[in-house]
Amino acid sequence: MTEPVRLLGASDVRALAAELDLRPTKRLGQNFVHDANTVRRIVRRADVGPDDVVLEVGPGLGSLTLPLLEASATVVAVEIDPVLAGRLPATAAERAPGRDLRVVTGDALRLAPGDLPVAPTALVANLPYNVAVPVVLHLLAVLPGLHRGLVMVQAEVAERLAARPGERAYGAPSAKLAWYADARRAGPVPRAVFWPVPGVDSGLVAFTRHPAGPGTDVPREDVFAVVDAAFAQRRKSLRAALAGWAGSPPAAETALRAAGVDPGARGESLDVAAFAAIARAGRHPVTA
Repeated sequence: MTEPVRLLGASDVRALAAELDLRPTKRLGQNFVHDANTVRRIVRRADVGPDDVVLEVGPGLGSLTLPLLEASATVVAVEIDPVLAGRLPATAAERAPGRDLRVVTGDALRLAPGDLPVAPTALVANLPYNVAVPVVLHLLAVLPGLHRGLVMVQAEVAERLAARPGERAYGAPSAKLAWYADARRAGPVPRAVFWPVPGVDSGLVAFTRHPAGPGTDVPREDVFAVVDAAFAQRRKSLRAALAGWAGSPPAAETALRAAGVDPGARGESLDVAAFAAIARAGRHPVTA
């Protein structure tokens, strides 16, 4: 019979940090969760089960890794800090014996499918605030079998990732994530559950990949180029904002009208399907 998993509490986190002579750094976004109720809530909302292979980015001391091992078949933990990566297998062996943990030392922003021992089906992670958006978008781009995820990020970033067209927080991250997946807010996380306590609030974002999302018939790079141009000058009309992308204001207007988009609109009003339509029109311009 498999032994029960023993989660890390506040004293355990500090003891591990002392053992490793660890001083959490802002550069690596090291804020470790020490509250068992919080990590169990994250795992429940991630809805991972015994058939899942979970990718965890930035496992740190293992606070979230342990309940993930309890719930899923396999956890692949990608950790950039070699000291933390070296200690994690022992923590899992001590506190979650008999579970399947694979540790990869590396940078998630440079991760390729061949770097992983097994293909993940779900992403569950407490992501460093400074790289959260690029990490999520990169992993969705290179890991097509990643069907869903739940990430803990800075509250402001959570708002941006899950925002809908017309909402104040809607921007390039919102539209790009929407190209891959349906995203939604999944609850707040208080500062007090971290060590050291961060200076910002955190939030959870859940996403489910589209089987064939809106605009996925257009190359991703083309759609994202339109998104970037539209939000680089978000106060301008699309006619003006996309002039550089199209080559001139008249060319931008032609592409917008061909896509069925009002040239006087702003990027914040468009969904990802509209951005894809503009990219499609730009690839196949209407000629006289």
